[in-house]
Amino acid sequence: MTDDTAKTRTEPRARARDWGISFDGTPGPLNAITDVPGVEVGYQTLIDGEGALRPDHGPVRTGVTAILPLGRANVGRSCPAGWFSLNGNGEMTGTAWLDEVGALSMPIGITNTHAVGAVHRGIIEWAIRTNPELAPRWLLPVVAETWDGYLNDINGRHVTTDIAIAALDAATGGFLQEGSVGGGTGMNCYSFKGGTGTASRLVAIGDQTYTVATLMQANFGSRKELVIAGHRLGPLLAEDNPLEDSDWFAPPGAGSCITIVATDAPLLPGQCKALARRVPLGLARTGTTGSHFSGDIFLAFSATNIGMLDSSIDTAANTARQLPTLEFIPWGQMDTLYEAVVQCVEETVINVLVAGETMIGRDGHRSPAFPRERLASLTRNQQC
Repeated sequence: MTDDTAKTRTEPRARARDWGISFDGTPGPLNAITDVPGVEVGYQTLIDGEGALRPDHGPVRTGVTAILPLGRANVGRSCPAGWFSLNGNGEMTGTAWLDEVGALSMPIGITNTHAVGAVHRGIIEWAIRTNPELAPRWLLPVVAETWDGYLNDINGRHVTTDIAIAALDAATGGFLQEGSVGGGTGMNCYSFKGGTGTASRLVAIGDQTYTVATLMQANFGSRKELVIAGHRLGPLLAEDNPLEDSDWFAPPGAGSCITIVATDAPLLPGQCKALARRVPLGLARTGTTGSHFSGDIFLAFSATNIGMLDSSIDTAANTARQLPTLEFIPWGQMDTLYEAVVQCVEETVINVLVAGETMIGRDGHRSPAFPRERLASLTRNQQC
C-alpha cells in the first residue's frame, strides 16, 4: 500500500483554471480550504494490488481524508457549525449533536462507506492523544463517506484505526493535492475518475475581507449531465464510459458527494447551516440533477468564536460577567458568502475532474481520466 501525501504536497499540478476555464469570484492565495486560517488537512492514500477481487485482500483503492477545523492546538474547542442533506442515501456521523448545539469540536474524517467505524474510532484515539483532557468526555466526531466499490475492495478491512490516525497526523496547512488522494482515491465523478478537490474565494463585507472555501469528496453524476463553465459537455464526451456502458449494477449518477465548507467569517450556527444549504446550487452548475442513489451531505463551519459554544460544566464560570459572547455577520449581509459557496463548489468539482488520472481497480474495472486536453476546444466551439 502506498501513501503519497508527503510526495504530492511538493508537486502541484495543473488545475481547472490552468486549462483555460474561467470561474466567477476571486480565489484565495492557494484556492484551497487551507486558505482559511487554522484549517489543516491530511491524507492517507491506499493503492495496492490488481486483478480479480479477493475479499479482504484487494485490489485496494481507498483512503482517508482528515480535516482539523481549528488546527491541533484547538482540538476539543468548539466553533459554530451546521449541516444539510440534499439526499440522505449516505452517512455523516455526529449530525444529531450538531443539530442540538450547533458546535463542532472534533476533527472531520471522510472515507469509504464501509470504513466509517474505523475512522470514527481513529479520531477519538487521536484526539485523546493530542489533548488528554478530552479523555473523560463524550466525543462525537463527524465522519462522512462515499462509496468506492466499483474500484475498491470496499468490504475489506483496509482502512484501519491506525490509517485514520496517520491521516490526522499528516494534517497541515498549505498546498493540497487533488484527485485520487485520501478518501477520494477510489471515487468517480460524472463517470470519469473522481476524488478530492478544493477551492476558495475572498469576500469583502464592509471593510473586512473573509475567506470562504470548500473541500469535496466527489463521487456523483451521470456523464450526460456534465456542464463546465456553462457548456453542456456531457453529450460530447459520451465515448469511453465503462462505468455506465457495462453491466455494473449501479445506475448512472449513483455515488455520493460530501462537501465541507469553511470560512473565517464569524457566523452563528444557523448561518453555517445556511451556507451548507447553498452547496447544491454549486453542484447544479456542473449539471447534476441529484440521484436517489447518491448520498449528498454537506457541513459548514466558521473557524471563529473559538470555545464560545463549548459544552462546559464549570458552573462557577457562568456568572453574568463571564457569559460567552458570539460575534456574527448580520443576516442581511450574508448574500456574498452564499455566492462564494456556490462559486467554490462549482470550481471544486472541475478541479476534481482535471486532476483525475485513469485508474483500474478490482476485476479490471476502469475509471477513465477526464480528457482535460480537450477542454479549451470543447468550450471554444460550443455555444452555452
